[in-house]
Amino acid sequence: MTCPLHNTRVLDMSRILAGPWATQLLGDYGADVIKVERPGSGDDTRQWGPPWLGQQSAYFLSTNRNKRSVTIDISTSQGQQVVRELAAEADVLVENYKVGTLARFNLDPADLMSSNEGLIVCSISAFGQTGSRASEPGYDAMIQASGGLMSITGAPDDQGGGPQKVGVAIADIMAGMYASTAVLAALNARTQTGKGQLIDVPLYDSQVAWLANQNMNFLVGGAVPERMGTAHPNLVPYQAFGTSDGSLMLAVGNDRQFADCMRSLDLEDQSGNEKFANNEARLANRAELVGLIQERLSRNTTAHWLDVFSASQIPSGPINDIGETLSGAYANERHLVRYLESAAGDSVPTVANPVDFGSTPVHYEKAPPLLGEHTEEVLKEWLGYSAEQIDGLRSGSVI
Repeated sequence: MTCPLHNTRVLDMSRILAGPWATQLLGDYGADVIKVERPGSGDDTRQWGPPWLGQQSAYFLSTNRNKRSVTIDISTSQGQQVVRELAAEADVLVENYKVGTLARFNLDPADLMSSNEGLIVCSISAFGQTGSRASEPGYDAMIQASGGLMSITGAPDDQGGGPQKVGVAIADIMAGMYASTAVLAALNARTQTGKGQLIDVPLYDSQVAWLANQNMNFLVGGAVPERMGTAHPNLVPYQAFGTSDGSLMLAVGNDRQFADCMRSLDLEDQSGNEKFANNEARLANRAELVGLIQERLSRNTTAHWLDVFSASQIPSGPINDIGETLSGAYANERHLVRYLESAAGDSVPTVANPVDFGSTPVHYEKAPPLLGEHTEEVLKEWLGYSAEQIDGLRSGSVI
């Protein structure tokens, strides 16, 4: 069976995380993704170790499967010509250089599109291609901070908390997700118009966009959201609770679940309490309700309460670490970890794409590539270069 994007060619001129995350997704869906890297060093994240698997950093391995690596020095005129020729054969080009960088290397996206009217160019940057901050650089942590996320992440000040960033580079990852969906939309639009288009995906705007209900809580309610630890601004009880031997997460989303929860905790008499009659009342009396539940949960173990809640279909779960998440029985059942063989002979673990297509399966074919592993292969396949041409580029340090 073919993959959804089996006939799509992607030129990946991105590095670090946001762009590579987008192109890894496209590769998972079957696109032929060609990763253009700097000769000798490659993507910055190749050096972001330990830990290492052979010569590859774990960070690089996390976001570069299903790609082929070519090395091209785009500071040279010959290297720029090779990229122009590759772009002429591509359906999509993804880049996350600082704004204006490609133009300085005679690779302006508009020029590339003039030679290939079907080319879709997706540019990912800190603050977008236009505006007063377009020229500014940006990394994930500063975007989490300035885009509002850190202000709602962590324990409240009165509990000794302070602003916290999320434990992964979520601003980068979400920008990559927006980028991949935008590329898919542009590919669909091209089937109607025959033409590609420029796509502008800023990390900052992406970060702001996915604050979701917290954005609307402010825009509709007027109050600035604050840090609440594991608690939910719009639902109660919906947070982590301590037990006699640890913690669990309880997530009650409606009145029926609340009644079942009270019954499971032997607090059925509280179901009819007008203070807790509906979600609005529970929000107004949050502290009292949380105290009642916490006192009851502290009487028994996490395992006991998870069994009780499961029997009543009350959403709850353990607070697992990543080792438990990736090594447990459920991870095995869902095949969350797959293994791919690298050109160096390493068995490379990778975390599965969560999408399961009914008839066009996700692609698990290529381990993250060694630097320049596919340069000769791609130049022959995409551009029809001869061995002599390739040798000439290599002897001139262009590739």
